[in-house]
Amino acid sequence: MAASTAGRRGRRIALLEHNGQPGRKILISGGGRCNFTNLHCRPENFISQNPHFPKSALALYQPRHFLELVETYGIRWHEKTLGQLFCDASARAILDMLLAECAAAGVEIILNARDIAVERASGGFHLESSQGSFWAESLVVATGGLSIPKLGATGLGYELARQFGLKVVEPRPALVPLLLGGHEAAWTLMAGLSAEVEASVGRARFREKMLITHRGLSGPAILQASSYWQPGAELVLDFGLANSEPLAALREPAARRDLAAVKQALRAGLPQRLADHLAETGGPKGFSNAALTDFEGRLRAWRMHPVATEGFEKAEVTAGGVDTACLHARTMEARTVPGLFVIGEVVDVTGQLGGFNFQWAWASGVAAGRAV
Repeated sequence: MAASTAGRRGRRIALLEHNGQPGRKILISGGGRCNFTNLHCRPENFISQNPHFPKSALALYQPRHFLELVETYGIRWHEKTLGQLFCDASARAILDMLLAECAAAGVEIILNARDIAVERASGGFHLESSQGSFWAESLVVATGGLSIPKLGATGLGYELARQFGLKVVEPRPALVPLLLGGHEAAWTLMAGLSAEVEASVGRARFREKMLITHRGLSGPAILQASSYWQPGAELVLDFGLANSEPLAALREPAARRDLAAVKQALRAGLPQRLADHLAETGGPKGFSNAALTDFEGRLRAWRMHPVATEGFEKAEVTAGGVDTACLHARTMEARTVPGLFVIGEVVDVTGQLGGFNFQWAWASGVAAGRAV
């Protein structure tokens, strides 16, 4: 987006691609269908030490602008849920569109550009790589974060930022499954089970599906909450039972009050194995009305204690990155290094799940492309 936008302004652009093929992360996104934006994209859908920073770029280039580009190329799309837009067919259509935009703008794409080293030169930047030497008035760092190293992710963007004196907020995995340990590791015996929950970390709350894995917890609700989770923090689950008093039947005169009855009542709103596990590991202490009410309260705020995330290997994005205080919000140019621009995931702006990170990539790319 940055390259094609700048190229259409008459700038001569070389796009150095670390991999042997461009857009590998685009191709695997959205289950291969690329969740390319979200209709409800707002600044509050992003995490940053400065929550106001994304506003300028997101206002400059909105989801409707990218959707207009998609429709210009005849790419069929659909809205899945919550404003999430996907290709009807393959993510390849989005990548081909971006490559076509670059070609139309005269952008030269250079693959397998590795071992990159940059230094300040007279009036610009001198760059050495496995594909030769380059000199340019401006340098745009669009390297992404540390997520999914098998696709070529590296820390190059952070290294360049530090080299030029820009601060970096410590990168960490985000939109990533959480690992369970100790007595909570017993949950992994239910691997493959899913249920709708509200997962929360602090004030951040997300009601979507949770998936239990052989190592811990995943699914959209957990991935969303993981971006706000820090080691040592609690993850709170509300099992969202439609009946706020799922054990009401046990309070009836002559009703059976024992563990089997509790399990049976919970199975009306939860998968059987999950209902049984909750009853067995955290069920009411006794079967008085007060004990049943206390247990119902725990079902609305079940406290879990993840021990770690699955790391950058399984993280969809990287939180943290180049400190936004070092950048101009409207152009993405470094405040202290004229001609140096930093965009996308390598910046300390991280979107929630659902197309927001792509929209930040498009918007920040256009902002730099118009100023470079």
